[in-house]
Amino acid sequence: MSKGPMRVVVLLGGSSEERAVSLASGCQVAAALRSAGHAVTSIDSAVGPLPRALERRIREAGIGRADVPGPRAGAPNTLPDAAVIASEPALAEADVVFLALHGGAGEDGTIQTLLEVSGIPYAGSGPVACALAMNKDLTKRLLRDAGVPTPDWIAGEEAGDVVAGRLGLPVIVKPVSGGSSVRLTLARTAAEVDEATAVAAGGGDTVMYEAYVAGREFTVGILDGVPLPVVEIQPVRELFDFDCKYEAGMALEIAPARIGPGLTGTLQRLALEVHRLLGMEHFSRVDFMVDGDGKAWCLEANALPGLTGNSLLPKAARAAGIEFPQLCERICRLGSRTGSRSRR
Repeated sequence: MSKGPMRVVVLLGGSSEERAVSLASGCQVAAALRSAGHAVTSIDSAVGPLPRALERRIREAGIGRADVPGPRAGAPNTLPDAAVIASEPALAEADVVFLALHGGAGEDGTIQTLLEVSGIPYAGSGPVACALAMNKDLTKRLLRDAGVPTPDWIAGEEAGDVVAGRLGLPVIVKPVSGGSSVRLTLARTAAEVDEATAVAAGGGDTVMYEAYVAGREFTVGILDGVPLPVVEIQPVRELFDFDCKYEAGMALEIAPARIGPGLTGTLQRLALEVHRLLGMEHFSRVDFMVDGDGKAWCLEANALPGLTGNSLLPKAARAAGIEFPQLCERICRLGSRTGSRSRR
């Protein structure tokens, strides 16, 4: 695998509800790769190339605080992703595309399919793995069938009293294909379940209800088939919601987690099993709750985990001695024209 400078396109932005997070992730990645000596072009998949000055404003302002032209958050994913990919010469000339997209077409396999049809190399998982990881119902079905513990759930709208009767209370209510805890609610009564259902379904999504597991929250990153150190998440609120994920000081994230080797090994083994089960490649992140009896429950898998300054995968990598520019470069090398991808 070549070790020289690469021509990298960072795809970011897009038109999902997680656009602001994607912009923040992508601008951090672009800066890190440039610091490592690579030629980087940032392209908003819904708009086109992102000027360097705007990149800098996004990095300095933080998530959602910079004035960025483009679609409003949550706009339908029918904006010109395909047209952008077909028309941008930098994409065709790139050694690799770094996908810093979150939610919607950027994470459900659509953009990955467009890149593959166009013969453009990219880092990260392929279309099928992305589609499976994005759909929490399908993910949990695969986990259950493989014997990986995952909290009980219901997919599809139900009345609050029905949900309470089947899963108990409190219960997590969220979109089946959402991310970043957008439209996620911890409902404590049947009436709150009904209210949360309307919120979760607000984007036209299928609603999922998940039994709530009280305990400690952990996440495990996978890089090139190797589990990274376990990270424990201690949010200031009961739930690790959007604010806790992306606002500084809203969560204590301990990397490596202060746990024994037994639990560490269990979480890393399960994370790698889930990564392989879904067919993910290059990198991913798998989230867990550990209950009061010490049992680990897998919540979900992330094919394109966040890469902002406050994100979990970079913290796990740093605990393994891998600084952020190195992490981004390693991910690029895995997907570059000189790298390898099992499906090619």
